[in-house]
Amino acid sequence: MAIDRQAALAHEDAVLEYATGQVREIPGARIIGEARHKTGVLSFVLEGVHPHDAGTILDQQGVAVRTGQHCAQPVMDCYRITATIRASLGIYNTREDIDVLVSALDKVRAVFA
Repeated sequence: MAIDRQAALAHEDAVLEYATGQVREIPGARIIGEARHKTGVLSFVLEGVHPHDAGTILDQQGVAVRTGQHCAQPVMDCYRITATIRASLGIYNTREDIDVLVSALDKVRAVFA
């Protein structure tokens, strides 16, 4: 009850907006799902990298993401998306967390270059 819900939502939106912009700048990255009003979830793929492989390397870098079809297999099959990398963002995340994610994604790309 001590958390200001509006402030929390505004914070999550700001972190999601920052993360979206940062991931868009990564060569070969493609964001999946760009609804105008969405919660703090950022799903994406990296060209030439299977999401499960990316998830393993991110884990080794101390970055927690989910990979897979996220209970959306029919729609992902329809769009021919094997799986995605999904960062779930919340009130506890900061821009610095996103910077760590992006740095770790650079390492993923280097492994598969």
